[in-house]
Amino acid sequence: MGNCCASPGSAGRKKKKKKEKTNPFSGGNQVNNGPGGKLAVLSNPTGHDIESRYELGHELGRGEFGITYLCTDRETQEVFACKSISKKKLRTQVDIEDVRREVAIMKHLPKHPNIVTLKDTYEDDNAVHLVMELCEGGELFDRIVARGHYTERAAAAVTKTIVEVVQ
Repeated sequence: MGNCCASPGSAGRKKKKKKEKTNPFSGGNQVNNGPGGKLAVLSNPTGHDIESRYELGHELGRGEFGITYLCTDRETQEVFACKSISKKKLRTQVDIEDVRREVAIMKHLPKHPNIVTLKDTYEDDNAVHLVMELCEGGELFDRIVARGHYTERAAAAVTKTIVEVVQ
């Protein structure tokens, strides 16, 4: 037997077309540029000219939306990482909201020795630049793969560090 979802009397009747409602919370999928056709991602960046404050160095890594560079504060010579997110890669409103959410989350994270801190945000015509604490040592996933096998004690030490961060 099956699951019958229609009553016997309704099978021969014509169905009324339902008027489609638009979702009031949907931003749509297409990117809407601001005045002058320029895409504005951040509502309150630190500035628009990152090179006036920081010197961008060599590439540290690549991701889906951008490249991370070594960067140095021109005044203090302090070294940071700069994640430059190309605006050309931000094709949908969802992509833009993801960047905004990442910045908002990083701004509200507590100071902790195992959490990367966001120092500054810059936005120019081509990219959004997130200047953050430089963490050397690579990705946890890459370290796990490279090591291949962890002893119970080593795995417990890594897990302890992760748990301390989320508490």
